[in-house]
Amino acid sequence: MIKISTSTDKKVYFASDQHLGAPTQETSFPREKKFVAWLDEVKKDAEAIFLLGDLFDFWFEYKTVIPKGFVRVLGKLAEIKDSGIPIYFFVGNHDLWMNDYFEKELNIPVYHSPQEFLINNKKFLIGHGDGLGPGDKGYKRMKKVFTFPLFKWMFRWLHPDLGVKLGQYMSVKNKMISGDEDAKFLGEENEWLVLYCKKKLTEQHFDYFIFGHRHLPLEIKLQENSQYINLGDWIKYYTFGTFNGTDFKLTEFN
Repeated sequence: MIKISTSTDKKVYFASDQHLGAPTQETSFPREKKFVAWLDEVKKDAEAIFLLGDLFDFWFEYKTVIPKGFVRVLGKLAEIKDSGIPIYFFVGNHDLWMNDYFEKELNIPVYHSPQEFLINNKKFLIGHGDGLGPGDKGYKRMKKVFTFPLFKWMFRWLHPDLGVKLGQYMSVKNKMISGDEDAKFLGEENEWLVLYCKKKLTEQHFDYFIFGHRHLPLEIKLQENSQYINLGDWIKYYTFGTFNGTDFKLTEFN
C-alpha cells in the first residue's frame, strides 16, 4: 500500500476519461487544451495527481513508435512530474495497451489494476473500473483477448500507419469498447461498480472507492464511513475530484 501525506494547503487531485483523439484529433484538440489548463491550475497546490485511465481514446506502444499527437498533454505531465509532484496513472479500457512509455519517458508509474492507497490515514481503492463487478461479460471476454500476449504480438506486426488507424476506428465504432451511448445512472442495484465496492467492503474497509469508466459524476454513500466516487469525464462533464486531507469533493472545471 502506497502512503501519501498531504502538507498544509496541499490537495490530491483525481481525473479520468479525457478520451483525447476522439472522435478525431482535430475535434478533441479543444478538450486537450482545456485539460492542460486544468493541469496548470492544480499543479499550484497539488500534493499528487491521479489519472484514472482513458486519457487517450486509443493508445498502442510499438517498440519504437507511439501514436502521433498529444504533445501538449504529454509535455505538461513531464513538466509537472519533473517539478517533484507525483503522478499516478491507471490504464483504462481504451489505453490498456500502455506498457512502459510513461514510466521510462515521464517517470510516471502505470497500474493495470486497482491499487490501495493510504492518504492522510484514509484508505482509498483506486482504479479505472472496467471489467469489475458482475455482468459486462462480453467486454470481459474481449479484454482477455486484447490483453493476451499473442494477440498483442500479432497486432505489433501491423505497420503503425495501419495499426493505429484500425485501433482508432475500433475505439470509436465498437460500442463494446467505446460505450458511446449516453451514460445514465442505473440505480445502485444495477451499477456494477457499486456492487463491486459493496462486495469489497465485506472483505475490508475502505473510506473511498475512486473510479472512472462510467462517464458519470457520482457520489454514493455505501456505509457510514465509506463512499463510492465516479469521476465523470472530460467530454460532457469536465469533472475532477479533490481530496484536501479530510474531505473529498467533485468539481466541474470551467
